[in-house]
Amino acid sequence: MKTLEKKYILPFVLVTSLFLLWGLANNMTDTLLAAFKRIMNMSDAQTSLIQFAFYGSYFCFSLPIALLIRKRSYKSSIIFGLLLYATGAILFFPAAKIASYSFYLIAIYIMAGGCSVLETTANPYILSMGAPETATRRLNIAQSFNPIGSILGILLSKYFILDDISLYSISGTYASLGAVLLFLLIVILFVNMPIGRDNGELDSVRATFRRLFANKLYRRGVVAQFFYVGAQIGVWSFTIRIIMQEFNILEAEASNIYLITIVGFCLSRFIYTWLMKWVSPSKLLLAGGCLSTLMSLTVVFTAGTGWVMMTALVLISVFMSLMFPTIYGIALGDINNGSHPEDSKIGASGLIMAILGGAILTPIQGLISDATNIYCSYIVPTISFVVVTCYAMYATRKQ
Repeated sequence: MKTLEKKYILPFVLVTSLFLLWGLANNMTDTLLAAFKRIMNMSDAQTSLIQFAFYGSYFCFSLPIALLIRKRSYKSSIIFGLLLYATGAILFFPAAKIASYSFYLIAIYIMAGGCSVLETTANPYILSMGAPETATRRLNIAQSFNPIGSILGILLSKYFILDDISLYSISGTYASLGAVLLFLLIVILFVNMPIGRDNGELDSVRATFRRLFANKLYRRGVVAQFFYVGAQIGVWSFTIRIIMQEFNILEAEASNIYLITIVGFCLSRFIYTWLMKWVSPSKLLLAGGCLSTLMSLTVVFTAGTGWVMMTALVLISVFMSLMFPTIYGIALGDINNGSHPEDSKIGASGLIMAILGGAILTPIQGLISDATNIYCSYIVPTISFVVVTCYAMYATRKQ
């Protein structure tokens, strides 16, 4: 069975480009923690407010956008998301002029709102582009371009922000990204794309919530997604800081190791997608959960070991790379194949709202880092991966 039909190729390519773009924003934002710590002499807990603003915005925007898709279309939501993303990026310029951390947090919140709109829209859109049997594999293909965006984000940060850390180097990079987003918006505006909407009334929305809450595979998937995103953002947010401390180097050099972790993340996602031809997604998720837990625990207990600690840090990203799209595909696949596939649009918003884990767990990790040390803070990702592993065990039994 074909993963993608010919009629969906152009929409698939355009929507897949969005995965790259929010990956770019996610990982450029990760590097801002190290940059603002240097520029404004902040604690780890204070810099983690960047992630609170970014992923808190995801939580606020996801459900309203899901309701908009029901009334309008995927395309209209994509256009709105790009406009919001570009606006937030361009607002970095006035934030630099007044040198206000609060203004930066507002700009990040608006930009992340755009990313949330795009992610809420793009994931179910990709799932709908073909047969339900190949939906999880199709989503893993699209999600494979997300870490490519992450790599680009790290490179942009390394050469345009971390090599010469200043508020204007940060703002100029983000404003340039805003211009690229506006160009893509214009392209999508003039391309014919599948509408993908439904006309559900408010009573059907309430019924949808009841059905979703009654679905254990979905409900537990939302919880697993919350902890996975918290783990991923926590691991990546403090990678540069932990490498700087371990090897006594500066931000720009430490970002090289961060780049290696994202490359590993990207390559392993393609490998996982290939393996799904023969191994079920839930079993691969179980293996990734166990190995990520082990590597995170290794980071906690190997302070000062240099390459041993760094290798474990890199391998976390390698083993966790399949988690987001696989949890998403497993949790939503049961709904897409059920008697009410229209519930998938609201269901998708719940899985995106679970990205709140990045806003909640990252500051907790920052507080632990300030109270003890940065190595001990990786107990937060360790516990989070245990939750994902438990979900994988449940999904394996169910499927």
